[in-house]
Amino acid sequence: MSRVLIVGAGLTGSLCACLLRRELQSKVHIVVWDKSRGAGGRMSTSRSPDPSSHPADLGAQYISATPAYAQSHQSFYSELLAAGVLKPLDCIIEGLKQKDISYNYVTPLGMSSLVKHFLSESGADLFLERHVTGVKVGESETFDAVVLTMPVPQILQLEGDVGPLLSVQQKQQLDGVAYSSRFALALFFPPDAVFSFPWGARYVSESDCIRYIAVDPRKCRSDPAGRGPSMVVHTSVPFGVEHLEEDKEEVKPVILQELYKLLPDLPQPISIKCHKWRYSQVLTTVPDCPGHMTVLNQPPLVCGGDAFTHSNFDGCVESALSLLGALKSSL
Repeated sequence: MSRVLIVGAGLTGSLCACLLRRELQSKVHIVVWDKSRGAGGRMSTSRSPDPSSHPADLGAQYISATPAYAQSHQSFYSELLAAGVLKPLDCIIEGLKQKDISYNYVTPLGMSSLVKHFLSESGADLFLERHVTGVKVGESETFDAVVLTMPVPQILQLEGDVGPLLSVQQKQQLDGVAYSSRFALALFFPPDAVFSFPWGARYVSESDCIRYIAVDPRKCRSDPAGRGPSMVVHTSVPFGVEHLEEDKEEVKPVILQELYKLLPDLPQPISIKCHKWRYSQVLTTVPDCPGHMTVLNQPPLVCGGDAFTHSNFDGCVESALSLLGALKSSL
């Protein structure tokens, strides 16, 4: 039985684990490590300290599929729709600009439920709060293959053998990857909170600070079951870059002040969570390396994630499929 370690319990990592299980079944033992306290990565769902409020998606908000991806990845969409993990988005989204996108989906149980679905299907052993700082090859027989799905700058910071194993060209390719950065606020409200506006989400154009606001139970058309609503606020990328190295608790009141300028009659929340997305979305992907990068063939050491495709659901599917192809011939 081959032992595979996947570092990163985000969408690419969970999908890769699921695909390995379905392809190799009992021939593989899969372990997933993540440094966070919960699975999801940038598809994280945050719960209020007070259980009387609805959870909030701090990262990805909904899934958009082009007609081409809706067809080529139909099996994934059908599976998630049948399982109730996805459902069509049908709320009002002000300022949404769509080109050829024709399918939008939301997760009634939160975006992290999508990742947890694939992790459950994989049967992997999940270990949270497991921070990988380095990779050594040859000194340990713990794993027969290692898959790295964390953001590229974190891969480049790993101690041990990853750096020396990278060719000059591979290092140049990885060094060229760039991400946007932003802050996200989750506001949790009491059950009697009432919002005066009709939309479930809104793209903001008149603010240098805030770019997007969503009311989670409206966006997902989920039943709050007596719980108060939650609201998510994403800042603009320029604001995120400007304040990136500041403490998030110092940035939080700046965002809140701008939010109440936009929505002056917004009720007071009972709690607020601020999160800094240093690696929000990939702006510049790894060139000439679609889906994954093989650092070492034997034992397999491969890197994957949206940096090798593009930052959305279908990009992560493409990378996971590419990782599967790289691994299955070696395991």
